[in-house]
Amino acid sequence: MGTAASTDRQARGRNRRGQGERLRKDIIEAATRLLDELGDDEALSMRAVAREVGSAATSVYLHFADRDALVLAVLSRCHDQLTRAVDDAEAASDDPVAQLRARTLVLGAWAYQHPGLYKVLHESTLNQRADMPFKQHLADRTTAAVQRCMDAGLAPVDEAAIVALDLRAAVHGAVSMRLNQTDRPWPPLEDQVERFLTKLVGIRSSAY
Repeated sequence: MGTAASTDRQARGRNRRGQGERLRKDIIEAATRLLDELGDDEALSMRAVAREVGSAATSVYLHFADRDALVLAVLSRCHDQLTRAVDDAEAASDDPVAQLRARTLVLGAWAYQHPGLYKVLHESTLNQRADMPFKQHLADRTTAAVQRCMDAGLAPVDEAAIVALDLRAAVHGAVSMRLNQTDRPWPPLEDQVERFLTKLVGIRSSAY
């Protein structure tokens, strides 16, 4: 004889009318939590996600053709959250340098808050073989932030895209090393970012 819980699980597996989109969101949220714990897209299973949301595995496949599609949906969601966080940080100041500094620190702070997701986004097998246009969107926004500093005369005029790439590479490298070598006496990330802005972008160092 089935329990109430199993009955509800079966009903969810059939996607009750009006519940399909809610279930899709639940699946993405569950996969997000699991990926942040695992730090490895290949360690994620669709069955584990189904158990997390209390649904049948077939329901997960109704929304996502395979694991890669689900992981990409999670990473796209992370991008949206990061974009909003960066926008909020930049909105706190009209100064282009302060905006560039703020967005860079937000990206670093997010990696510390979600180390597993950061590894999937930048170091996973999926990252090596899948197209993630949303990552380019963030890169383009960093280039635009660097360009604003140059246009305002706050940084030497140069190829903004190349300077932004150098900055991103330095920040990602610093964050990755911190996450993978936790026993080292790392300086505050804020101090490292300030040095990156000074040496790579050409912004004059200042108190912040």
